[in-house]
Amino acid sequence: MTPAPPGSRFGNRVTARRWASLLRRLGHRVVITEEYGGEPCDALVALHARRSAGSVRRFHRLHPERPLILALTGTDVYGDIHTSVTAQQSLQLATRIVVLQPAALEEVPRALRRKCRVIIQSARKPAGTVIPRTRTFDVVVLAHLRPVKDPFLTEVATRYLPASSRIAVLHYGGARNGGMAARARHASATNARYAWRGEVPRWKALRALARSRVLVLTSKLEGGANVVTEAIAASVPVISTRISGSRGLLGKDYPGYFPVGDAGALRQLLLRAESDRRFYAMLKARVKRLAPIVKPKREEQAWRALLAES
Repeated sequence: MTPAPPGSRFGNRVTARRWASLLRRLGHRVVITEEYGGEPCDALVALHARRSAGSVRRFHRLHPERPLILALTGTDVYGDIHTSVTAQQSLQLATRIVVLQPAALEEVPRALRRKCRVIIQSARKPAGTVIPRTRTFDVVVLAHLRPVKDPFLTEVATRYLPASSRIAVLHYGGARNGGMAARARHASATNARYAWRGEVPRWKALRALARSRVLVLTSKLEGGANVVTEAIAASVPVISTRISGSRGLLGKDYPGYFPVGDAGALRQLLLRAESDRRFYAMLKARVKRLAPIVKPKREEQAWRALLAES
């Protein structure tokens, strides 16, 4: 159960579709819905503690003895579960709570952590051979145009780079409103280093990621970003805001962090990644070392174990 509607390419729907496919491979019949209306089922997996609260209550009332698995999103972990009574009620009713990276456990009330399971989202490297361009140092941003993603920070950071720099930013992601889209089009027209490509099929965005030199994540918060695990699978170095959601995946001492909202610090990291071969090699080695945590078999085994104990 996900509050994201059919056809959406936003994170919750992407996660729901991927988990549905995984659970079918494990032999289960799966239905994705925006709201639980009392349909017969053996278990409920609900994304988003606050927005799915009504469905969580309904399922618990009808089937108090059945598994009710609550998957926490970024807005849950770093917002709603601390401030929303309905989100807190969802935590209480859940038989198991799934978080997408280990640092998220610190945000869950201590008394409820026994119900938590960490399941890092898996990813596969795009098929075929992908060769980065040599004429430019391609930086990819995979983020919808939403305030929580701080989506224009990379454009701002690269607007006044030295002429000698080969950095080029390719930004893939849909706009939530016309104002955001207009700003992205204006940025593309006035910054020769920045190109907004809009919303594209997932396979195309992942090919662009695999072909890039660096993934930049500028989010103010993330529960456990798909794009980070996808970059790990593709062995693409990540430059990210220093947020808990990234530290939980990349490690506390990962060298590619910058402060939230700091375009100057991001600019310096990008220039260093472009010009300092040792630094770039270190980033790449750290990401390659993390490859086992995003293996599909690992995630599949985690879900099998979770359902067996629920």
